[in-house]
Amino acid sequence: MKYFQFKYLLQQEGWLQNAYVKTDQHGIIQSLSTTPPQEAAAIEYVNGFAMPGFQNAHSHAFQFAMAGMAEKHKPGTKDDFWSWREAMYECALRMTPDEMEQVATDCYKEMLRCGYTNVAEFHYLHHDQNGKPYTNLAEMGERLLSAAKTAGIKITLVPVFYQQGGFGMEPQPRQRRFISKTIDDYFHLLDDTAHAVTKFDHARLGFGVHSLRAVKSQDIIRTVEQGPKDIPFHLHAAEQLKEVEDSVAFLKKRPIEWLLENVPMNDRFHLVHCTHMNDSEVAELAKSKAHAVLCPGTEGNLGDGIFRLTDFYHHGGRWSIGTDSHISLNPLEDLRWLDYAQRFTTHKRNTFDDGATVLVNNTLLAGRRAMGNSSQAYFEVGQPLDAVVYDAKAPLLENAGSNHALPVILYTADSSKILGTMINGRWALQGRAYI
Repeated sequence: MKYFQFKYLLQQEGWLQNAYVKTDQHGIIQSLSTTPPQEAAAIEYVNGFAMPGFQNAHSHAFQFAMAGMAEKHKPGTKDDFWSWREAMYECALRMTPDEMEQVATDCYKEMLRCGYTNVAEFHYLHHDQNGKPYTNLAEMGERLLSAAKTAGIKITLVPVFYQQGGFGMEPQPRQRRFISKTIDDYFHLLDDTAHAVTKFDHARLGFGVHSLRAVKSQDIIRTVEQGPKDIPFHLHAAEQLKEVEDSVAFLKKRPIEWLLENVPMNDRFHLVHCTHMNDSEVAELAKSKAHAVLCPGTEGNLGDGIFRLTDFYHHGGRWSIGTDSHISLNPLEDLRWLDYAQRFTTHKRNTFDDGATVLVNNTLLAGRRAMGNSSQAYFEVGQPLDAVVYDAKAPLLENAGSNHALPVILYTADSSKILGTMINGRWALQGRAYI
């Protein structure tokens, strides 16, 4: 057994001061109290503000290898998401399994340093450099699982179905590593991935399709109908204006509109980006209980646009965040930009009545759902102690007190203010050092 005493520990009702947390040998919380333990026990005092670890609901780990490498543009050239995609294809075509594991390990360690304790890996780099399946269909997925184990982060591996090059288009040669030609091919891959996941502690399985443009519409419907019913389903949707225009031309529906009419969505669905929605889509997506997964760093970097967060929130919508291409890995920065983008468009500062609380609560709970975890309490008996701890002696935080600590953390802090990140009651990172 192990005891921690945190100066402050965040619960949904607010900060607990001098919180004593007892964990077993697996890091599962056995008791949580503001009263010192009666039994004689060694207690580790942590002079910090402990929050639940952040949940990274959307990651393409291999793209960490190219973060910042696609920012130089020749004068007079047009650069957008679609031209950026060519640089991404080049990165994907070069990467060996060993390189994938190393890049993912580095990426996941950086996530831990920034306060993430869980990652949903949206995985489509499935095959070898010639586009042929590996003997182990889940070879690349298994490398991601191994990377997460080495880094010490929890992972939900989401192998996704990628079938075609665009709406009604054959795959392009530079997409060859992504392609499962049929739904049966994809389900074989999913089965092998499910087996690989069982070999790793603290790993879960999700599934999904890459996007409406990447899978035939009837096969999207069949994937939902025939796939597992008790794990998260992830897909990209309505990220780019051209994607919306192409969907209208081919499917006669906007992407979110088509999904709402053809897929029985509920709270296990996680739609990534959803940048371009009309009034009806915003309201109906919120009503469906499906979650939006927002990636402000990547969406800003790629020029995607601004998600209608204020409107979605007022319709009861829920969202998580992800780092996607990993141009930004700081969850606090991404949460700030979610809010600031709304301030830009509304010219008001009060996007929410209590921005820090709303942003953290949605990001945490919807993020957990994206991982396949339905736990609603921030910290509770029977759940693992996964936390990010901010230094109580840091400037601004030292004098914030419990009333202002959360907004001070969210709107002013960065990873330099983190004392450490805990996974299962153990320090995965303490100071700048990985344990």
